Amino acid sequence: MSDLHSLARRLMALDDRLAACMRCGLCQAVCPMFGATMKEADVARGKLALINNLAHELICDPQAVAGKLDRCLLCGSCEAACPSGVNITEIFFEAREVVNAYLGLHPLKKMIFRFLLPRPGLFNVSVRVGAPLQRLMLRRNHDAQETACAPLLTFLLGDRHVRPLAARPLSALVGRLDEPRPEGGLRVAFYPGCMADKLYVDMARACLDVLHHHKVAIFLPEGLACCGMPALASGDVTGMLRQISANLPVLRGDYDYLVTPCPTCTKTLAELWPRYARRLGTLEREAAGRLAENTMDITAFLTDVLKVTALPPHEDGATVTYHDSCHLAKGLGIRRQPRDLIAASGCRLVEMEEADRCCGCGGSFNLSHYDLSRRIGQRKRDRIVESGAAVAAAACPACMMQLEDVLSHNHDPVIVRHPVQLYAKHLGLGGASQ
Repeated sequence: MSDLHSLARRLMALDDRLAACMRCGLCQAVCPMFGATMKEADVARGKLALINNLAHELICDPQAVAGKLDRCLLCGSCEAACPSGVNITEIFFEAREVVNAYLGLHPLKKMIFRFLLPRPGLFNVSVRVGAPLQRLMLRRNHDAQETACAPLLTFLLGDRHVRPLAARPLSALVGRLDEPRPEGGLRVAFYPGCMADKLYVDMARACLDVLHHHKVAIFLPEGLACCGMPALASGDVTGMLRQISANLPVLRGDYDYLVTPCPTCTKTLAELWPRYARRLGTLEREAAGRLAENTMDITAFLTDVLKVTALPPHEDGATVTYHDSCHLAKGLGIRRQPRDLIAASGCRLVEMEEADRCCGCGGSFNLSHYDLSRRIGQRKRDRIVESGAAVAAAACPACMMQLEDVLSHNHDPVIVRHPVQLYAKHLGLGGASQ
């Protein structure tokens, strides 16, 4: 009975937060899901109407409610365009948590979010075992994006063109870094995130090389766990709290900033950890709050703190177009800094149309709705190719993965790079794989 009362209170709290929505429909014009399906139920206004009747709908057809709420990329486009300032993504997180509490979490997700991801040692062992085995399953596409397909795993991966797991993750290649602060200099904690650690290791190495080039001491502890966003996006706050609990002690240290090359991690650490750490206790909330105050995206750190400045384009500099990652541009307001870093690399920046429109990845959305994800990504691919650029830059590993997939499917020669990789190459640093 207490669980039912708790559920009722949470539903009433959601109703109160929905009151600000005027149903104006401005979210419709910017929603990538609506652009792909033209269905009202897929736009924020339609989902908010569903949430408004959540108690009744849960009783009538809980699985349908879960399915409709799942058809969202959580890109924040609707929230950025909302004239009433409704915190739509926050409401969606809460609604997914309520539905998850009502239906229960799928056993596989429970194992991943609550058992595997909070234990980075076990996660790393799983990746080390999987990296050699993937040679048996993956077939190289020999494309500009260096992707592979998996004909034997179509039942699981579909027709994805994916980047193979790195032979060795960053955590194994570099190990623990605890460099002393240089006299009068800066010391930063580096949080690579799961994708930079295990897929885009060349990008993560470029970040470390660039920081060292600028005489910045690095603290890279062992035992970093996932930031918790995949769990939260699935409505599993318990899993996210376990991942926060695993990370907070590991990230204790003396440093000026915590920098990440993943905007999803940046936004999660800077905004969501302090909010959800309240459920853990006072000490955890205070620790998450202190950490959040100094968490920065690496492009912002390089341009705003280290004052990396633009250069005139080199005659032989690459032509680059830039995709605004949703969590970076709409969530954190960081648009200028990656472009400044591209300019500091001597490249010629050519803006694409709809640069800030979602690429369609959406993290776990790509896993559960690949057909829609790829359809949305195709629109982004068309804008990249129309720009005439040789390089598509994105300051987000998930977006990089999505762009590589759609460009590879279309046999496009465009390569995908993080702005830090372009800057590292300009500096002649070894970690910049080109």
